[in-house]
Amino acid sequence: MKKLFFMAAMLLLSCQLFAQIPNRPTRPAGTPAALPPPMATREVSGIVKDGTGQTVIGANILLVSKTDTLRTATNQDGIFVFKIVKQATFVVTATSLGYTPYTKRYLMNDATKRIVLDPIELKDNTKELSTVNINGTPSITYKTDTVEYRASDYKVRENSTVDELLKHMEGFEVGSDGSVTHQGQAVTKARLNGRDYSGGNIAQAIQNLPADIVEKIQVFDDYGDQAARTGVKDGDPTKVLNITTLANKSVGNVGRATATEGTQDVYNDQLFYNRINANQVITFNGSVNSSLNGVYNNGVGSGQGSITNSNNGTAGTLQRANVNASYRDQISSTTQINGSYTYSKTHNFVISNSNGAQFNTITLPSKRDSSVTTIDTLSSVARNNSYSHNFTFDYEWQQKDTTNYIRIRPNYSYTDNGSTTSSTGNYVGYQNQATINQQTSTTTSPTYNVVTTYQHLWKKDRRQNISIQYTYNNVGSNILSTTNEHIIYRNALSVPVQDSLVNRVTTNHQTTTTNNVVLQYVQPLSGIRAATQQYLEFQEQYNNNSYNVTKIQSNVSAAGIQTPVDSLSNIYKYSFSQGNFAAQYHRTGAKSQLTIGVRALVTDLSGNNITKNTVTNRTDFYVLPVFRYQYQWTRTEQLTVNYNGRASEPSFAQIQPVPDYSNNPQNPIFGNPNLKPAFNHAITTRFQDYIANSKFNFSLNSTTSYIQDQIVSNDILLQQRIIKKDPKTAKLDTAYNIIDQTHYLNASGGFSQSMTYNLAKQLNDRAYNLELNGTATYNYAPIYNNSIEYHQTSWLINERFGPRINPNTSIEVNPFVSYQIIRSFNSIPTQNPLAPTSSDIRTTILDLQGRFFLGSERRFTFQYDLSKNYVSGITGFNSHPFVTNAYVEYEFFKRKNGIVRLSAYDIFKQNVFLNHTTSATGYTNTQSNTVSRYFTASLILNLQKFSGTPNRNGNPMRRRGDGSFIVD
Repeated sequence: MKKLFFMAAMLLLSCQLFAQIPNRPTRPAGTPAALPPPMATREVSGIVKDGTGQTVIGANILLVSKTDTLRTATNQDGIFVFKIVKQATFVVTATSLGYTPYTKRYLMNDATKRIVLDPIELKDNTKELSTVNINGTPSITYKTDTVEYRASDYKVRENSTVDELLKHMEGFEVGSDGSVTHQGQAVTKARLNGRDYSGGNIAQAIQNLPADIVEKIQVFDDYGDQAARTGVKDGDPTKVLNITTLANKSVGNVGRATATEGTQDVYNDQLFYNRINANQVITFNGSVNSSLNGVYNNGVGSGQGSITNSNNGTAGTLQRANVNASYRDQISSTTQINGSYTYSKTHNFVISNSNGAQFNTITLPSKRDSSVTTIDTLSSVARNNSYSHNFTFDYEWQQKDTTNYIRIRPNYSYTDNGSTTSSTGNYVGYQNQATINQQTSTTTSPTYNVVTTYQHLWKKDRRQNISIQYTYNNVGSNILSTTNEHIIYRNALSVPVQDSLVNRVTTNHQTTTTNNVVLQYVQPLSGIRAATQQYLEFQEQYNNNSYNVTKIQSNVSAAGIQTPVDSLSNIYKYSFSQGNFAAQYHRTGAKSQLTIGVRALVTDLSGNNITKNTVTNRTDFYVLPVFRYQYQWTRTEQLTVNYNGRASEPSFAQIQPVPDYSNNPQNPIFGNPNLKPAFNHAITTRFQDYIANSKFNFSLNSTTSYIQDQIVSNDILLQQRIIKKDPKTAKLDTAYNIIDQTHYLNASGGFSQSMTYNLAKQLNDRAYNLELNGTATYNYAPIYNNSIEYHQTSWLINERFGPRINPNTSIEVNPFVSYQIIRSFNSIPTQNPLAPTSSDIRTTILDLQGRFFLGSERRFTFQYDLSKNYVSGITGFNSHPFVTNAYVEYEFFKRKNGIVRLSAYDIFKQNVFLNHTTSATGYTNTQSNTVSRYFTASLILNLQKFSGTPNRNGNPMRRRGDGSFIVD
């Protein structure tokens, strides 16, 4: 008992002693560290994909825990985010039409602030009702400013390039020169996985990258770097093509070598290499070629195995050498770089013949006005040599917490161009004369450009942000030209009355400098989790264009002595500035987006003519609405309506208050110091609908424009008599010359309406593709002649029907029918029945293109292209050519990646290159040289090897919706 009492007393004493010892920083070995306290709330995010790796848009996500019941939907990139989750143990359920529901319980670390779940994969749950397949991921989806195509739904042959893939997709029209049109609008730039590819060269991208590496094709409206960050849109967008690669083909190499030799000195040799490793892309492309431009091209193109040849409508023969190299990489989690260099050298040779007519009213010496017509016939031989360098660099830095972002894009280019033109002209009618002209010109033009963008996001609410963008651009132009012109003035019987010889040298130095600053601020009005997001957006912009021009003209004597002519020289400086402030309200709901606001615009135009010692200054003020609306019924049906207003500055020649004879003494320019900037009001409407189960796509684009204070020329023609006295008979002979004075004024009433549409229907799992494209354009423009107001109207209607028929793996047939009407009407009267003031050009194109794939392995290919044109309304040329092209090829090696091809172009030698242009007071028809029949032999080698999906720390890298990889 005593022992027990003693032990209890000692235990109590020891407890008291240990209680008095302070806490120590050390702990016994093996004791675990204290865990951090649990977070009160956390952010949970993830991405939803289907079995093919495509993101699923609009999937319903439910998160349930002891204290949470949260709902959301995946965004346009398939991503979902729950901002405030109270428990770290929860159950997530994902559902979407056409997929089996997904449910999983998660037990996460309760001390982690941001939880990113592994990708959720939804399994297809395809149900068959009669012959209708229902699938939750359609081939085409419409996002805010993006049209997205799922590449796996479009079947192309092995070793095909991206251009062949695009031609199978609804709404695309691909030219054999690499040009791309989407739903009637030109696509201007190419990207690969969200970043500019090889300087944005779209032809290089689609004609060299293999189609089998593509996961998605996206076409989006690009409003610029700043708008992409802030969402504040301003101005007119450009169309950009983005190619996203399959995850398992985002690490590898692609190589392509082509050697082509032919008759008529035609050749085409090219070497292409591309290395892809997630965000790193290395590209090299070198080519030398000689081509005969103007060979018939129906605008549809033929991709791999192309047998058509054109150069954006440029006629003649073209020799070209081109080298392009680019490098792009994300060198850290915060920094990306992208640079490219291009060297190009061209030689173009063109022989052309043209005819046309000019309609005018003229003031006679009796002060009486009279309508006159002149019919002209011209021929010319032109040679043009040019070379250029272009270097671009792109640096992006974003802070790890994304609160600060900087982008710097410098660019430098240099162009040297030399041309020689010899021409003869014959004019009959009121102005009866003949001309012989020789001109040479050398132009050098260096250009410097840099765009810098900065954005700051508030940490508390990252929707709140401020950004500033500064653009500097400097373009220099140095021109040295010589003119030797011989004019023979003739009387009414075409008998020469007097000769005029002109030998002149012109030097022109011009510098154009642009400074542009844009400041934007976005203030959220709604809560982060609100179903309807609301913002106030403010924008302040200042833009200044400054011009410095020195133009000196000198007469050259027979001995070669140059004498400056003051009346033909001009030295001036002027600038055009715009300042605008916009305040707008932006609302984004589940199905709609609305932006409304007001914009105040101030313009200032000022100039100083040093030669004439005159000063001009003018300031104008405008108040404009801001309106954008978009409604999306589903992810495949969308309506967009936009209004845009912009001012267009007059040139200094149009506003200087004194006559300018420096361009052409026969056509002096009389400026108007009271001239206002023209202002264009445009409303653009776009409707897009893809019915996935029927594989039917419909798109309609409409643009309505009204020009306020349109700048129009007022041509005042003065009669100049040239009288010659016969020394023997003393008889007077008279010829007439016209002095065309150009004046400028503002006139309202200019109006245009254009519409484009696309109807596409795919049958039998896309074995039969039916596509109808159409364009309709109407223009009304006020014109002035001899201070009398007239008008000009024009219509263009074009319908194109191009089915693609692939009933089996051996046959491909692509018939094409196009009908076009171009009509113009001019209210200036004419007294010459041979030269009506209206024109009506109608063109019908019938084309049949196809391929046969023969042999057990389909290695042998025969392609044909038969085209018949019917053109009415143009006289003096072959307007019904029948152009036939064909080739045969054989694929060798196990992968069929080696090709030998023999091609024949314009077998019956009937091709012509015709161009019809209209002006305010006349029209011109031009035929250019096309030595179009030739034959070529080609050897093509395609190489590619891919090593799988990009990984980081042993795990597949996550991706953004544009295809770029996320570097954590």
